[in-house]
Amino acid sequence: MSLDWSNLSFQYMQTDCFVVADYDGEKWGELRLETNPVMDIHIAASALHYGQECFEGIKCFRTKSGEVAIFRPDENARRMIYSADRICMVAPPEELFLAACDMAVKNNANFVPPYGTGASLYIRPLLIGTEPTVGVKASKTYRFIVLVTPVGPYYKNGFSKTVEAFAINQFDRAAPLGTGTAKVGGNYAAALIAGKVAKEAGFAIEMYTDAKEHKYVDEFGTSNFIGITKDGKYKTPSSSAILGSITNKSLQQLAADMGLEVVVEPIAVDSLEEQFAEVGACGTAAVITPIGAVHADGKVYRFNNGEVGETLTKLYNELQGIQYGDIEDRHGWLRIVEGV
Repeated sequence: MSLDWSNLSFQYMQTDCFVVADYDGEKWGELRLETNPVMDIHIAASALHYGQECFEGIKCFRTKSGEVAIFRPDENARRMIYSADRICMVAPPEELFLAACDMAVKNNANFVPPYGTGASLYIRPLLIGTEPTVGVKASKTYRFIVLVTPVGPYYKNGFSKTVEAFAINQFDRAAPLGTGTAKVGGNYAAALIAGKVAKEAGFAIEMYTDAKEHKYVDEFGTSNFIGITKDGKYKTPSSSAILGSITNKSLQQLAADMGLEVVVEPIAVDSLEEQFAEVGACGTAAVITPIGAVHADGKVYRFNNGEVGETLTKLYNELQGIQYGDIEDRHGWLRIVEGV
């Protein structure tokens, strides 16, 4: 494979094949491989008209020992089940989900970036409603797809430099009792305009505040909010409108391993600079993006003089070290794909 592995961007690249399974209204069919990325879908499919769609994002790594490892796909399987249930879909069982991920990786092994390049294989499981309908109702049939693509850093500078965030108050990503806790496509469609506003204002990332009062931090556009307080605690917001991040969950465990107290509670926007020495946006795609400042309501809240902080650096290095096999996988987070 003649790819410039060390200079990959975070975008789709066609690979050899992808995995598909169909639910016929009663049971899931066998997993199968397909090669044509353009698929037939009925023009009246519920996914197209009523947004019955959910997805996941997972990363796969070539480790120092040469093994190919998927990071915590069991957590993604359970989150897809939760997301599907929230919008009345039938999700693939965890065993089918994991088998599909293994199959997709194994049959695209040439696209797993070599160890040491800083790149990874991104796995995208997708679930869509396929029943033709023009009435508002849940589909009886579904298609589950797992595609893969090699990727580099989500943001141009990766972890090496901070970015500044723009707080969005004129748009809400999700309401407290809405679908914010589920990983459904509609949440991302709702966020596109806020991302556009932030970028037009010169910012790399947007930050959402709570839908009720716009006084508290919810999350960044594609990531959870995390911060290291000035008294050395790992803090992340509690909210009924944000997506539970598997990266955040992992970082919380690593923070506890380091002796940091982990706090999950509401975070007032106007307390950001007073509370935090370091702030980051965390998620599968970027791992941690260090935030140098948040611009909100005409004020600028700055952290660590705009530099990447020491504690977030330790957490980033620890998580990446586990993922690439440089550090012992003491929590059993890596799923080794056999036969690759």
